[in-house]
Amino acid sequence: MKNICFYFQIHQPERLKRYRFFEIGQDHYYYDDFQNNENIRRLAEQSYLPANQTIAEMIRSSNGKFKCAFSISGVTLEQLQRFSPEVIDSFKELAATGSVEFLAEPYAHSLASVFDEEEFQSQVKMHSDLIHSLFGKKPSVFRNAALIYSDDIGEAVLKMGYKTILIEEAKHVMGWKSPNYMYSHSYLNKLKILVRNIKLSEDIFMRFSNPSWNEYPLTAEKFVDKIAATSADEKIFNVWMGYESLGVVQPEHTGIFNFFKAIPYHAMEREIGFALPSEIAKANEITGNLTVPFPSSWWGHEKDLSPWKGNDLQNEALEKLYQVSERVRMSKDKPLLQDWLHLQTSDHFRYMSHKEAYGSNYESPYDAFVNYMNVLADFLERVKMQFPSSIDNEELNGLLKTITQQGKTIELLEQELDKLKAKKAKQQKE
Repeated sequence: MKNICFYFQIHQPERLKRYRFFEIGQDHYYYDDFQNNENIRRLAEQSYLPANQTIAEMIRSSNGKFKCAFSISGVTLEQLQRFSPEVIDSFKELAATGSVEFLAEPYAHSLASVFDEEEFQSQVKMHSDLIHSLFGKKPSVFRNAALIYSDDIGEAVLKMGYKTILIEEAKHVMGWKSPNYMYSHSYLNKLKILVRNIKLSEDIFMRFSNPSWNEYPLTAEKFVDKIAATSADEKIFNVWMGYESLGVVQPEHTGIFNFFKAIPYHAMEREIGFALPSEIAKANEITGNLTVPFPSSWWGHEKDLSPWKGNDLQNEALEKLYQVSERVRMSKDKPLLQDWLHLQTSDHFRYMSHKEAYGSNYESPYDAFVNYMNVLADFLERVKMQFPSSIDNEELNGLLKTITQQGKTIELLEQELDKLKAKKAKQQKE
C-alpha cells in the first residue's frame, strides 16, 4: 500500500535587537522582544492555530487515518510558551489524538552537528526532554536543523539511540535513486533514512498559488493522482515543508486549508494511506544505502552548507562562537547558558549570506554580521569573566572537578555531623 508521510517544520529564531558597539559590557540582554512577540502572534493567528484546527479536522473526518509529524525547535517552543501559549495547547490536543508524531532535533536549531558533537548530543537530549514534558511523547525519529546530514552526522545520531533520520533529496546524494524508498546509512545498516520528495513538497510549498505554473491550479485530487500514478513498488511519499506553508507562504485566500482538508478523502478513495515516520521505518524494507561524505541540507540550489558557511563573515562568526563551547558547558550560570543556545541558532549565520538571507530584517549581510559580532563580543566577555583565558581548558576542567569534589565531601561531612548531633541529643534525653 502506498503511504503519504506528511511532516511539518516549525522554527522561528529569537531575533536579536539592534546592539551597538558602545553597549558591549553594559547591556547583557540581546533580544528584540517586541519583534519576537509580534512575529509569533502573527504566525499563530495566520498559520499555526488555523493549521492545527485543519489537521484536527482531517484526523476526525478520516477516523484517525490521517497522520502527520511535527518538528518544533526548542527556541520556538520557548517563544510560543511566552507569547502564544494557546498554540502549545492546540498541539497537546493533536498529540492526544494518537495520529501525530513529534521528531527530535537540536534544541537551538543549530549547526552543532557540524561543529561540536558534544554540544549536538546535549541539545538533542534537551529538546527530546522538552517534547516529552510538553506532549507526553518521547521522540524516536530524528531530523536535523535544515535536514543537514552526512555519514558522520548519521553515525552520531545512531549513537544517541535514533534509528531513523530524515534527509533532503539532494541530487549529489541521490543520483538516479528515487526518494520513494527507504535507505540506510552508508556503512551502518541500523540507521534508516527517509528522503524528502522535493517535487511533491514544493508543489505545495512554493507553487500552489502560482498562476504561471503549468500545473496550476493544484487540487487535492490532482495531488493524490500524481502519487497513484507512480510505479507499484514505490510506496513511500515524504511530503515535508515548513508549517508556515499553511496560511503565510500560501495565504488562506489561496484555498490552501481547503486543499489539505480534501486530501484524506481523495487518498482513501485511491486506497492510499498515511503513515508517521516511525511507522514508515517499521513497515518498509531498506532498498539500498546512501553515501554522504560531505554535509547536505534542504536550503538553496546546492543543497549544502553554503547558506551558513558560504563567506568569510559567516565563518569568522561561527569560529569565534564555537571556540568557547567547552568553557560555556562548564558554567552553571543559567542566563549565560540560555544565551549560548540562542546565539547558536542557524538563522543568525544565514542572515550573513549573500544569496540565502531569506527572512532577514537586516539591510545587508554585513549589517547582520556587525550586529551579531557586537552581541557575541559581550557574550565572550561574560565567558571570560567566569573562566579567564590565561587558564587553558584542561586545567580549568581539573579545577572545577576539584571544587565539585570538595563540595561533595563537605556535604557528606555535614550530613555525618548532623547524625552525630542527633545521636548526642538523643543520648542526653535518655
